[in-house]
Amino acid sequence: MSRLALLAYAAAALIVSADQSLKYWILDVYRLPQKLAEHFAATGELFIPVLGPFHLSMVRNHGVSFGVLNVDADWSRWALTIFSVAVAAGLAVWAMRVTRPLLALAIGLVIGGAIGNAIDRIRLGAVTDFLDVSAIGFFPWIFNIADSAITVGVILLLWDSLWAPRKRAPA
Repeated sequence: MSRLALLAYAAAALIVSADQSLKYWILDVYRLPQKLAEHFAATGELFIPVLGPFHLSMVRNHGVSFGVLNVDADWSRWALTIFSVAVAAGLAVWAMRVTRPLLALAIGLVIGGAIGNAIDRIRLGAVTDFLDVSAIGFFPWIFNIADSAITVGVILLLWDSLWAPRKRAPA
């Protein structure tokens, strides 16, 4: 196995670990749903201020990243889970043939994000989103680490496909 494949798999493992650890802390240790209910009762706000425009909110996302295709049906939960796992598996195979570090990192980020959200769908029935920076005005979505990793990974994939230098084949 190449070093770049290992980079992709390590990035994926780091994202899954960070995503699931933070979700465990938010739900089971900090108990965000309970804290939000208490905060709402006291202030009427559906979010808890943390620092500047960063807040904690809570959304159970039945769709894909940032609530796209948000359908609250059991079939969609399993269809999206299967799709996420299939994408992660396909990217894991692609990672074995990668020749550029940026591409390996991008693939690893998407794999990790897809697996992190698939775990939520299996374990919780929906993806748990709680990071809220909507106070900055132009970004209204509530998201999680897995969503962020998928987004950054896709941006890096696009960057790599459009602007990465390529070796030219001999003429």
